[in-house]
Amino acid sequence: MNIPANLKYSKDHEWIKIDGNIATVGITDFAQGQLGDVVFVDIPSEGETLSINDVFGAIEAVKTVADAFMPLSGKIIEINTNLESSPESVNKDPYGEGWMVKIEISDPSEIDTLLDADAYKAIL
Repeated sequence: MNIPANLKYSKDHEWIKIDGNIATVGITDFAQGQLGDVVFVDIPSEGETLSINDVFGAIEAVKTVADAFMPLSGKIIEINTNLESSPESVNKDPYGEGWMVKIEISDPSEIDTLLDADAYKAIL
């Protein structure tokens, strides 16, 4: 299982890459493996400001549908529109082409609530 050391993680299995006050968010390799083949990603929240743990979208797999949760409070400034035509990117490249949203972070102190790679491994 791939858990890159340069990322942060939520207990809800989202990964977070922080670049200044912008965070790129997706689901972890573990999460995509648990879901199975992703067939649709629905993220209707572009432009919205959401709080930590709010649902920002849904991930539909062959057998189930799962909510995607905000790992940090902020405004969704970009959605990965490539997932509309290639939702399987979430399975094939969860930490690259399978990213889901970019957030403008509104409360940088929340970054301290995220897990590093070792802490994330420990909860799996």
